[in-house]
Amino acid sequence: MSNKLFTDFEAVSSKQWKTQIQYELKGADYNETLVWESPEGIKVRPFYHIDEAAEPLSIPTEVSGFRIVQNIFVRDLEKSIARAKETLSRGAESLRFTLENEKVDIEKLLTSLPLETIPVYLNFHFLDLPFMEKINSIAKKHNATIYLHVDPIGQLAQDGNWHSNLDADFNTLNDIALKCTNLNFLSINSSLYQNAGANIVQQLAYTLSHVNEYFNRMVTIGAPVTLQVAVGTNYFFEIAKLRALRLLFNTLAKEYDHKHECHIIAVPTKRNKTLYDYNVNMLRTTTECMSAILGGANSVSNLAYDAIYHKDNEFGDRISRNQLLVLKHESYFDLVNNPSDGAYYIESLTNQLAEKALTLFKDIEANGGFITQLIEGTIQRKIGESAKKEQELFDNGKEILLGTNKYPNKEDRMSHDLELYPFVKVNPRKTLITPIIEKRLAEKLEQERLETEK
Repeated sequence: MSNKLFTDFEAVSSKQWKTQIQYELKGADYNETLVWESPEGIKVRPFYHIDEAAEPLSIPTEVSGFRIVQNIFVRDLEKSIARAKETLSRGAESLRFTLENEKVDIEKLLTSLPLETIPVYLNFHFLDLPFMEKINSIAKKHNATIYLHVDPIGQLAQDGNWHSNLDADFNTLNDIALKCTNLNFLSINSSLYQNAGANIVQQLAYTLSHVNEYFNRMVTIGAPVTLQVAVGTNYFFEIAKLRALRLLFNTLAKEYDHKHECHIIAVPTKRNKTLYDYNVNMLRTTTECMSAILGGANSVSNLAYDAIYHKDNEFGDRISRNQLLVLKHESYFDLVNNPSDGAYYIESLTNQLAEKALTLFKDIEANGGFITQLIEGTIQRKIGESAKKEQELFDNGKEILLGTNKYPNKEDRMSHDLELYPFVKVNPRKTLITPIIEKRLAEKLEQERLETEK
């Protein structure tokens, strides 16, 4: 169409919009009525206008290339291989295996798959150089793309202990970097901080500091760094979070002459998932996956609706995978790259989150660095404070979750979430997070028993 539409209409400036809004408020204060402040200290305005917008950020997000990842915990090797093949035939585009130890026949597991076309993620609870070298040989032979979730600092944050000790772990990691050149060997488990209650600025700053420790201590990092990210419920903020993360990583990597883009694999948070009315979890994970895709995650691994109280099962996995398939093939989320470009609100959020995170990052580095503050308990304390603040907002009705009524019937325990997150809490003495699900699951089972007896 050559004719331009709406040329007869004059543009409306931001000043005119504000004047009209103030008139409609009939004397009410603009800032108190329409401007709200997020837990990160960002004041959110009711509208964003081009004449107040900063220069657009250059953050390429290749949404068209995002992959659907299926998680598989390897207990029985034959069953895991069969399950992997089945999920690939049902729409999965990548696989993430979790291995408990190095006794798994990794060659049989990997060579049973179409490695030339399917990227594979391997999540370890151990650090073993010969095992990694075996995987490297397989990757070289089959021209495979394999990402190792190797993260000794993440091990310290989650468990309170290194695999061996700081020096031994980094010596092994440096050996892997030098000898396993066909693998993407380094991963940052940023999801720990979100699930434990850190706000978005803290998540970004802690992830950046986490990465910086590796840049400082590694001899070389000649492959893309994988960032595992948990995506929360604040839709536009989470889109901006992933964009800010990529921006901050590129800024830091440039200082170390690291030439590779980071590789982001996103998963919905566990923090807001409910044991009661558990089908609501499907609504929450859907919006979180949407944020992950629009924010530019390279891969998205959905969380089953029953993941916090059931072991992996075929039905839960199928539903979670189908959510992503619907977003990709029926909602067409993969057809447009850089979908957030031109959204002044998201641009503003990205800028502010990045600036605040960079300030916090500099403070961490000036006070000993990330590992030092983790060992001292400073990181845990700060996350604990944020988690408490978020819980208070939820308890007071100021934090509204999708599928949760603002005015629940408190006599009906099954009608609403009793806690913002019944799965992990901060333990300032040793570990970053500690499961507390048993008590809440017992309550749910007891409720079901009483209903059955009626």
